Amino acid sequence: MSVPDYMQCAEDHQTVLVVVQPVGIVPEDQFFKIYKRIASVSQVNIRDSQRLLYIRYRHHYLPENNEWGDFQTHRKVVGLICITTCNSAKDWPQTAERFHGQKEVYSSTLYDSRLLVFGLQGEIAEQQRTDVAFYPGFEECSDVERRVEDFVESIFIVLESKRLDRATDKSGDKIQLLCVPFEKKDFVGLDTDSRHYKKRCQGRMRKHVGDLCLQAGMLQDALVHYHMAVELLRGVNDFLWLGAALEGLCSASVIFHYPGGTAGKMAARKPSISQPADAGKRHRPGAQEVLIDPGALTANGISADTSTEIGRAKNCLSPEDIIEKYKEAISYYGKYKNAGVIELEACVKAVRVLAIQKRAREASEFLQNAVYINLGQLSEEEKIQRYSILSELYELIGFHRKSAFFKRVAAMQCVAPTISEPGWRACYKLLLETLPGYSLSLDPKDFSKGTHRGWAAVQMRLLHELVYASRRMGNPGLSVRHLSFLLQTMLDFLSDQEKKEVTQSLENYTSKCPGGMEVITLSDGLKLPPVPFTKLPMVRSVKLLNLPTSLRPHKVKSLLGQSVSTASPFIYSPIIMHNRGEERCKKIDFQWVQGDVCEVQLMVYNPMPYELRVENMGLLTSGVEFESLPAALSLPAESGLYPVTLVGVPRTAGNITVNGYHTSVFGVSSDCLLEGLPSVKTSGCLVEVIPSLPRLQLSTSLPRSAHTPQHMSKEELSSSVSVQLFNGERQQLTITLENIGTEDIESLELTSKTVNTKDKVFGKFLSWDIEEAVHQLPLKPGQTVTLTISIKVKLDFSGQENLLQDLNDVRSDGISVTGLPITSPLRQVLKPRAETKAVSSESGKAEYSHVKTLEAVLNFRYSGGAGKVEGYYRELSLGVHVDVEPSVFFTRVSTLPATSTRQCHLLLDIFNPTEHELTVSAKNSEDLVLHPSECQRMAIQVDKFDFESLPQLDQEAARFSSPKQLEEERQHAQGCQINSKLDICWSIPSLQRHGEASVEGALNQLVLEHLQLAPLQWDVLVNGKPCDCDVVADCRVGDAVTLEVKLTNLNKNPVGPLSLTVMPYQDYQNGVQNYDLDEAVTFVGSNTFFIDVVKPRESSVCEGALLFLYTGDFYLNMKVQDDSARRELPLAWFTLPGVHVRAQDTPLQAGA
Repeated sequence: MSVPDYMQCAEDHQTVLVVVQPVGIVPEDQFFKIYKRIASVSQVNIRDSQRLLYIRYRHHYLPENNEWGDFQTHRKVVGLICITTCNSAKDWPQTAERFHGQKEVYSSTLYDSRLLVFGLQGEIAEQQRTDVAFYPGFEECSDVERRVEDFVESIFIVLESKRLDRATDKSGDKIQLLCVPFEKKDFVGLDTDSRHYKKRCQGRMRKHVGDLCLQAGMLQDALVHYHMAVELLRGVNDFLWLGAALEGLCSASVIFHYPGGTAGKMAARKPSISQPADAGKRHRPGAQEVLIDPGALTANGISADTSTEIGRAKNCLSPEDIIEKYKEAISYYGKYKNAGVIELEACVKAVRVLAIQKRAREASEFLQNAVYINLGQLSEEEKIQRYSILSELYELIGFHRKSAFFKRVAAMQCVAPTISEPGWRACYKLLLETLPGYSLSLDPKDFSKGTHRGWAAVQMRLLHELVYASRRMGNPGLSVRHLSFLLQTMLDFLSDQEKKEVTQSLENYTSKCPGGMEVITLSDGLKLPPVPFTKLPMVRSVKLLNLPTSLRPHKVKSLLGQSVSTASPFIYSPIIMHNRGEERCKKIDFQWVQGDVCEVQLMVYNPMPYELRVENMGLLTSGVEFESLPAALSLPAESGLYPVTLVGVPRTAGNITVNGYHTSVFGVSSDCLLEGLPSVKTSGCLVEVIPSLPRLQLSTSLPRSAHTPQHMSKEELSSSVSVQLFNGERQQLTITLENIGTEDIESLELTSKTVNTKDKVFGKFLSWDIEEAVHQLPLKPGQTVTLTISIKVKLDFSGQENLLQDLNDVRSDGISVTGLPITSPLRQVLKPRAETKAVSSESGKAEYSHVKTLEAVLNFRYSGGAGKVEGYYRELSLGVHVDVEPSVFFTRVSTLPATSTRQCHLLLDIFNPTEHELTVSAKNSEDLVLHPSECQRMAIQVDKFDFESLPQLDQEAARFSSPKQLEEERQHAQGCQINSKLDICWSIPSLQRHGEASVEGALNQLVLEHLQLAPLQWDVLVNGKPCDCDVVADCRVGDAVTLEVKLTNLNKNPVGPLSLTVMPYQDYQNGVQNYDLDEAVTFVGSNTFFIDVVKPRESSVCEGALLFLYTGDFYLNMKVQDDSARRELPLAWFTLPGVHVRAQDTPLQAGA
């Protein structure tokens, strides 16, 4: 016997073997259809008996194996069922002859046989025969199972008769010596009368009867016979048959202990040509009940006395003893070279029992022994079967890696060089089955979590073999998939050279069959999931980028401020915070805009030792319609983190989720989902896409600038302009706005913000009129609108008081004062100080030529389209950078009184810090020409100012302002009023530049007080004419001169009572003033006037008269005394204008 039955198990010893074979031409599918129905009759309840007969069917059985039927009766073919087709009566004789010929093959052992004829009708078919059954067709054979049961019962009758015949003790007869095929020649010439020979015959016959009892369902008798056989055979050292008796004893004990069978999962194997299909249905539900049934007849070998059942357990081996006896039996088999098949099958049976007992280590020892059993020259198919069964048995005991090893050996055997037509498909199928044993799967997701499982070197070799096998199968797509899997999952274990070789192979394969993300389904239904290259390149982080500042949408604030979520009534809820879920599902706090290019930044690096080319890299999104704009990149070898920006355009509004990215590397297209990449950091992948908004592009008449205002980034500005101006100069900036989007611009607003506030700006820095531009709305796509911005810089013009110390004025006549009349007694020359510095003093030039900077931002707020309906707008920012060079400095500002109490002289020391000749002009003053670094004084006669009439801050603003702020506001208002009256301008003729100058920052408190109109205004009229500003009132000697003094109270509080005294005097112009004029001037009435309380904004008039008795120039000195004891008012409030009266003689009348 050369071919082992690897499906053998211990319970097969109680089965009878029936061979089912086709005769003649029978369609294969129809044959196996009938065979399956026949095999379903695997156990039959014998009538008039409570015993079961178990049948084992085979559709292919070697006749040489049948010769071992005496050694183990379950190997003996006792039944034959032939299936044939016969379409006509004339073919019947030939068919019957074939059937008889088939019976001759197994004639030595057959108990009974049957022929099932399909397709024959007529006379012959109507004959009643027990050994032949006729059926019209394969579909019209409903009683096949019944006929098989009848056939089995007939086999049982023969079996039972043989058992009874052999079991009867015929001491007078000579017992036949049972032999195995290879023993027959060894027993020729032996002494058949020797005691040793007789015991050998008795022992072998006892073992044979034990087999028959076991097949006949008499377990107790079988155990007794086996025990007796063991004792007899052990005494004569008949080791081969002793092993068989021990194996029979083990099989009977296994049937007792494990009524469910030991075949396990192997029982479910499907029938096929090369594989026994009748190994299944091992379960014996009635086995135990039959064994202990006391109602069986004594004639059947079971005593009616139930006490005998107790003894059966003693004859039965324990589970531990079963294994020991198996070991002993196998050791005996090993003594015989020709019993290799028996030894191998015994090992397989023991392994199945140990698997049930969960004794994997001992089972592995049996399997290890089975590996080294020499069966002689095996065919390649037999080798494949042997290694496959070893693999399945190792799998059965939980030795998965060992199982995978033998499965792989079987796979390699399928394509051995000795095979003329290698079975690459079988090889590939077996290799796939080895994957679990080596901790491999075909799903790359299993390798993305936790540490690597298994031996990487072995796994890589196995994957290489899969690639090669699939290529030899002629399936390059399969090769690409396995090679991609190898590169993706084993990248960390590949050397640099191996990486290069694998990628070159992959590129060669993909040139013929590009790799994709489709699921590959094999012929047996196995599905190979796609393998995305998440490591080529490796992505460390994914960040959704906000739109550029100029394109970001802003939400119009409601009346209540920012939109408040109504999801919770609480401002903060820790429950909501903890229920946000995964970070990648969190919504980002900015928006994208429909139709605008959006960006996602990936931080990637190349783990390969050479340049990595990534093609067609783009975004994978869901939620809204999204147009991805693929990119191609080339990463240097082991590049380190490298930023890659992927872009796309959302075409609809809603919430969009960035699920991942797609790439094409080495010809393999990959869809890499972020949910499968837990190591990738992300701040969220869900963002809202709002409806489309218009886009505005800005261009200016001034050159662009690289300057960025402080505390602002370049990204916040769409553009920036720069200009250089002198202090006080004005510049026009023309801005052209173009609609470069697809939506109409329906609203436009403009605001400005001064960024650099270190230097105080007087007046309005930027001004414009946007009404004309607004009238041109809506602005269609492609249209433009122009806006003019006025830039006016007016910083502090004041300089240090010690400016003269920084100048070396070489002029001998000092600083000249202009603006006063030539006849004015105030004209004077200010001599230069003794301590002077050189004109070229670097410190002086540096201090007064310092360029200051003004920066502001113009914000254009615009909206339109569907986004405007949803309450969104955009802002476009233009930075304005102005370098302000000094034009003039007011180094010192002072005042001198004028001849009128309502006027004074404002003295300005003006310095030219530029390198050009400069002209300064002012209202009511001559132009002043200043050379570079020259300082001159300008005197301007101005009317005093009524600061009380300035508008006051409202109470609400004053309440929230500090006293210092209120004082600054007041001084600013006063300075503005003063500056508006002076109208000081400068010009640089050589540069054709001009501008204004302001004294606001140069005015101190003292100067302001001198410029302020006194709260009490005194008006003096002589003969009805005002006397002020060196006005001389003429009168005649002897005529009464009326004097009228009017007091106007501009103060907020009432004043008075007051007393006014008028004292005349004469000035001799030499420092002597004569007040003793009683004989020259007399008053009509009193020279003292009483003024009652004068309320705010009201007036009081005092009237009197004087009489000049002599000619001459007289002056009136009027003094006011405050009679109120409650307060003391400043003396400046009581300064009255001087009155100059010239008394002349009365002209003589004509003809006198």
